[in-house]
Amino acid sequence: MADFANVKTTKRLSSILGVYCGLALLCCNFSANAQWYQTQGQAHIVDGDHDSARTRATEDALKKALLVAGASVSSIKQVVNGLLTQDEISIRASGTVNSLELLDEIYQDDIVTVNIRADIFPQEKQCFAADYRKSILLTRSNLLNREQAKIGSIYAIDRSLMVNFADQLRQQSSYLAPKLAIGSKTTFAQQYAGYQHEAIKDLAISLAGFTDSQYVLFSNIEDISFASKVNNPWQFWQQKNKDRHFNISLFLYDGHSGEQVFAQSYQNSAPWPYKQRQNADVTGSEFWQNSYGDMLSKTLQEASKDIDEYIMCQPSEATIVRATGNQITINLGKQHGVKLGDEFTVLHADNFIADNGNRYASLKASQHKVRVVQVNSHSAQAITKNDELLGNIQIGDLAVRY
Repeated sequence: MADFANVKTTKRLSSILGVYCGLALLCCNFSANAQWYQTQGQAHIVDGDHDSARTRATEDALKKALLVAGASVSSIKQVVNGLLTQDEISIRASGTVNSLELLDEIYQDDIVTVNIRADIFPQEKQCFAADYRKSILLTRSNLLNREQAKIGSIYAIDRSLMVNFADQLRQQSSYLAPKLAIGSKTTFAQQYAGYQHEAIKDLAISLAGFTDSQYVLFSNIEDISFASKVNNPWQFWQQKNKDRHFNISLFLYDGHSGEQVFAQSYQNSAPWPYKQRQNADVTGSEFWQNSYGDMLSKTLQEASKDIDEYIMCQPSEATIVRATGNQITINLGKQHGVKLGDEFTVLHADNFIADNGNRYASLKASQHKVRVVQVNSHSAQAITKNDELLGNIQIGDLAVRY
C-alpha cells in the first residue's frame, strides 16, 4: 500500500470524448467558447485491484463533470489506466468534451481519489442522444387543388413527391427509417379540413399499427399554380421565366397516441421549364434535375432536416409483438440501430376515452427493464435483467429507449 500512497500524476487526453459525444449530437450547434470543469471522483479498492478502482474513480469524476455541464451520462464502457481510451456513451447533453486532464490520483486506506479537469463546449440546445432510427410512414400527399396540375399534367405529383422524400430521408437522415404507403389516398385531407381530430387519431394509429411505424406523416399540396403578373395567357407564355409555386404542409403524428407532434408549411417557387401544352413526367429523373424539380427537392431537403431535428430528441418506442415468461419480441431491429446489450424500459399502453368522448393514450411505467439478447433485421428479442417474469405485460405494450 505504501507504494501507492499520495501518488500524483498529471496526464492529458485530447479530443477523444468529442468523437463519441459528437456522433450523438450531430445536429446541434456549439458555441465557440469552451468551459473547464474540475471535479473529483472516488472508488473503493477491491481485492487490491488499484487499476479497476482508478477506472471507477475516473468514471465517477467524468460523470460529475458532465452533470455539472448539464449532461446525464448513462454509461462509460472503457477506462484504461485511469484514462478514457474508447467509449460507447449514451447521454442527454448540453455539451461535448474536447479534452480531459487527470490532475492527480491519491490512494489512502482502501479508497482512491482522482481529480480531473474537463474542457467542455456548451451546447445551445439540449437534446436526448439519438442512436436509433425511428420508423416513419409517408402517406400519399393530398393535392388540394387538382385543377392546378392540368398544365404539365403533373397529377402524379402526389405520389412522386413522397417517393423523392423517402429517398432523401434514406440518404440524409440520421434518425429516420422511412416507409411508403402511396398506393391509395387517405381520408386525412377531408378530416383535417373538417376538424375531425379524433378520426385523424384513429387513422394515424391504424396506419402505424398496420405498418409497424412509430410515426405517420400526412401532407397537403396546397398550391402549384403559376405566378402570373399578366392577365393574358398568351403574353404569360411568351415570358422567359414562368415561375410556378409550390406550397406544401406536413403533419407528423405519433403512431401510438395518434397525437400530432409536428406541423410545418413550406413555400417556394421556381421557373417552369416546359411549354404550355407539354406534359412533364414527374416520375423521371429529367424532371427532378430541371429548375422546378430541383426546387422541389431542395424544399423537401429542408423539411427532412426539420423533421430529423425533431425526431432526434424523441425516445425510440418499440411495440411488443410477443411476450412469454421473461422474454419479449419487439418490432425494432438492426435497420433501426438496435444492438446486443441495449436496454429498454417496458411500458404498459392503455388508451382510454374521456368524458368528452375523446380518446387519449396512457402509458404506465412497469418495474421491468429488458436487455437485448438477439437482433434480427426488423425485430429483436430481449429478456428481463433479473430474469423476473413479465407479469401483465402483453402484446401491444411498449419497450422504450430514452
